[in-house]
Amino acid sequence: MPNENLPSDYQPLLRVFNAIFPLSEELEKAIIQQSEIIHVKKKTLLLRAEETNNTIYFINSGAARVYYLNKEGVETTSWFIFENELLISVFSFFTGQPGFEYLETLEDCTFVALNREKLNMLYEKYMELNFIGRKLTEYYYIRNEIQANELRMLTAKQRYLKLMAQSPQLINRVSLGHIASYLGISQETLSRIRKQV
Repeated sequence: MPNENLPSDYQPLLRVFNAIFPLSEELEKAIIQQSEIIHVKKKTLLLRAEETNNTIYFINSGAARVYYLNKEGVETTSWFIFENELLISVFSFFTGQPGFEYLETLEDCTFVALNREKLNMLYEKYMELNFIGRKLTEYYYIRNEIQANELRMLTAKQRYLKLMAQSPQLINRVSLGHIASYLGISQETLSRIRKQV
């Protein structure tokens, strides 16, 4: 369990990490010292395509999405991220190269933000953080694989029903256009599906 005497803005992140592997008090304090709390308004672009993602964000409050543009400039949402989740452009962050994705807030957000250089420094010093990082990477990789398989194997209606069962808050927090692009369908198709269920 995180130390309750530590700043309240860090409690959600420390709870998530401690649930994976108990953190030493020294590591908890190091995470706080090396990161920062930032507040961002709705519809803020944290990252654009062709920029390098040097910061990983943990969402304390709010919602965000990851999206990309095809050759015609049409947006496709690839991720929705909510409280207690990490917001990152995976390829860009881990390679240090410019990426192809956009990171955008959907609501006013409060983040714990940590840059890549400081994260790597913490990885070198604290082995337990390496274990936590590996487990989180596995979790997000599996989640991505499930999403890719669902796009290939499920009908649009099945994808919608599964998404609503897993994340019912989406309807109240995310536009139908973003949900449609995430499901790989048009907004008109989504409207028809919603009338059927």
